Amino acid sequence: MFQPATRFRGLSVMDFHGARQSERFMLWVDAVGGFWVCTGDALVLGQPVHSGPVDIPILGDISGRHARIRRDEEGYLIEAIREVRLDGRKVDKMDVLADGSEITLGEAVRLVFRRPHALSATARLDFLSHHRTQPSADAVLLMADALILGPNPRSHVVCRDWPRELVLCRHEGRLLCRTAGPLEIDGTTYKDRGYVTPNSRVEGKGFSFSLEEIGG
Repeated sequence: MFQPATRFRGLSVMDFHGARQSERFMLWVDAVGGFWVCTGDALVLGQPVHSGPVDIPILGDISGRHARIRRDEEGYLIEAIREVRLDGRKVDKMDVLADGSEITLGEAVRLVFRRPHALSATARLDFLSHHRTQPSADAVLLMADALILGPNPRSHVVCRDWPRELVLCRHEGRLLCRTAGPLEIDGTTYKDRGYVTPNSRVEGKGFSFSLEEIGG
């Protein structure tokens, strides 16, 4: 069902009125979990501090700006600002992230990097340690061209009980939601696709989720 969407390099996601959305939002999938979504191509990981926001704030014994993940046309790189290990070896400056790479920030914060879908550049960070983002999320999604939700085990968010896949993708500077069937967005019914805003509610037969803008 999924077809790759055009990639919009450096383009901010917009809402209906062309206003710039936050580059981060929470995706709350009913009966599945909560996911921290980042749409930028360069993302800083660190502890939430008052001196300045980070893209992926993690509650743990790490620096305020600990590491940076970059996405380009070739894939993903991790840059060490403070102590970072990749699959057990120290990252001196920068290294390539591959599907299944284990990232350790400091002594104890451990994550695994995933590229589950071959047709999308979107990636996922899952926590291997007990640490979480603030606000708390089950995983971090690094959204590139499209974000796939559905029963397929290769989906970025696996929703085992959903009847079909649903895709959030960048389209003409906005965030488009599409699936093979009717869906309701903020109380309005659409045939198979419609635009969402940073705080939309999406429902359909057998699936439902919400978006929540993250401040800061």
